[in-house]
Amino acid sequence: MKVLKVFALLILLIALGVMGYSGYQLFKTEQIYQEGNSNYEDLRDQVRVTEAPVEEITTTIRHDRTAETERTDNIYETEGLDKADEKPQIYIPGIGINFDVLKSISKDAAAWLYCPDTLIDYPVMKAKDYSYYLTHLPDGKYNANGSLFIDYNNASDFSDSLTVIYGHNMKSKAMFGSLTEYKMQGYYEKHPYMYLFTEQKSYRIELMYGCVTDAGHWREQGFMFAENIGEFMAYAAQNTTFASNVKYVEGDRIVVLSTCSYEFNNARYVVIGILIEGEIFNKF
Repeated sequence: MKVLKVFALLILLIALGVMGYSGYQLFKTEQIYQEGNSNYEDLRDQVRVTEAPVEEITTTIRHDRTAETERTDNIYETEGLDKADEKPQIYIPGIGINFDVLKSISKDAAAWLYCPDTLIDYPVMKAKDYSYYLTHLPDGKYNANGSLFIDYNNASDFSDSLTVIYGHNMKSKAMFGSLTEYKMQGYYEKHPYMYLFTEQKSYRIELMYGCVTDAGHWREQGFMFAENIGEFMAYAAQNTTFASNVKYVEGDRIVVLSTCSYEFNNARYVVIGILIEGEIFNKF
């Protein structure tokens, strides 16, 4: 009986030790994530130009992806043009990014990606491989949050026909943790655009498809390469999780946002959009 009590006590101590170690590991992991989030908050404070008030403009996407607006004052330059010749300009939120400061933090910084009313508000790095920015912040610090980064096969100025941006699917919704929300039609309807800022130009990304794919199938089909855009668009159209009015036209530049998904082993969720050059109406 005494031996059994000692054995039971030993089992209890081991269980408490395991629980304590697990709790410590969870705390340590959470601390790492918080450090990464704080790093990004500090980065935004350093590179963001103070936001000007943003005038809301209601837009409707047509098949040619031009924007019709309910307001025309200060939006079109109409003097000397017939109504039929007017071409609406693309609205870009005026969230100025100081690229001089951003580049001083990291020469790999290629762009800034922003989705209003979500946590997607991050620099996009130009990767040299598929692994470094999975575990490093823009300033080079090791952190499990990692960074958003462009496929190293792509040009850093988004001049390619197809550019892929990767990011972690974080439980906190940080990084690309909110990207999988596009599996719901209602979420797409609330967030049909993202915005991309580079040192030279500003763009609106008009989101077109979202689909789950297998990482192995993605690689086998070479969907990350521009020469396979036709096959990729056909696959995405058949498997999209939301419906949009945006249509791909040959010659469009495609941006693919990719993150992990958990329907099956090696699942990925990709959101696909058309890159449309725009003008920032809120000048500083």
